[in-house]
Amino acid sequence: MTSIIGFLNTFFWGYVLIYGLLAVGVFFTIRLGFMQVRYFPEFIRVILRAPETDSAGITPFQALCTSLASRVGTGNLAGVAVAMTLGGPGALFWMWVVAALGMATAYAESTLAQLFKVRGQSGEYRGGPAFYIARGLNAPWAAAVFAICLLLVFGLVFNAVQANSIAEAMNGAFGVPKLAVGVVIAVISGVVIFGGIKQIARCAEYVVPFMAVAYLGVASYVLIVNIADVPAALVLIVKSAFGYEQAVGGIAGAMLNGVKRGLFSNEAGMGSAPNIAAAATPNP
Repeated sequence: MTSIIGFLNTFFWGYVLIYGLLAVGVFFTIRLGFMQVRYFPEFIRVILRAPETDSAGITPFQALCTSLASRVGTGNLAGVAVAMTLGGPGALFWMWVVAALGMATAYAESTLAQLFKVRGQSGEYRGGPAFYIARGLNAPWAAAVFAICLLLVFGLVFNAVQANSIAEAMNGAFGVPKLAVGVVIAVISGVVIFGGIKQIARCAEYVVPFMAVAYLGVASYVLIVNIADVPAALVLIVKSAFGYEQAVGGIAGAMLNGVKRGLFSNEAGMGSAPNIAAAATPNP
């Protein structure tokens, strides 16, 4: 089993997805005219304005918070450490590049989710990659394959990575048994998840802003305390990104590991965030 998983991981994550998702990000960035730069103020305006009244959907702000709940978390902390360990400081530069390109990909897939969404049996909006693959590309079989893969990955793999990172951190820092941490996470997650999409969105609406402020606050504190070393760190990151500091991995190691961790972290093109985007009532 380990050998099979290792082979599939090397083939898909090492050759297919890493270059495919990167190419898609470049394509949409150019095709949409660098919209992640030109329309950034518009993104903020749409999110902050009063939402349209529609009982079938959630607000754009709730959709944003729910999406951020999966994009920002332990993966961003552990992922950066893994990327730097494998690829050196230069991996951070390529994570920034992937994040910028991923904004265009995320916009495209979320827009498609809005265009091809439907109303479910309970009247709520439903949509995502499976829907626009089936209805837009007229390929129901491909949509079914995608849906099954998404269920397996996000039902087992992604959640397992996040839960394991939390359990390892709690065990290492406070000596809390990993099993106990896992049970607590499962119970809290179950209370939220079984309340449906609106319960998940309401929970994310309150929790995620606090999490984001705390995340940015800690990062700012670290930068301020070490402000004298920041210029040298930035220079080292750029040098390592282009292979000028071969001792820390060179351009190949920095780029590959930075791109991999960046794609894993921001989930652009993976098909997770559009499911939430489809449930939102868009602001004009």
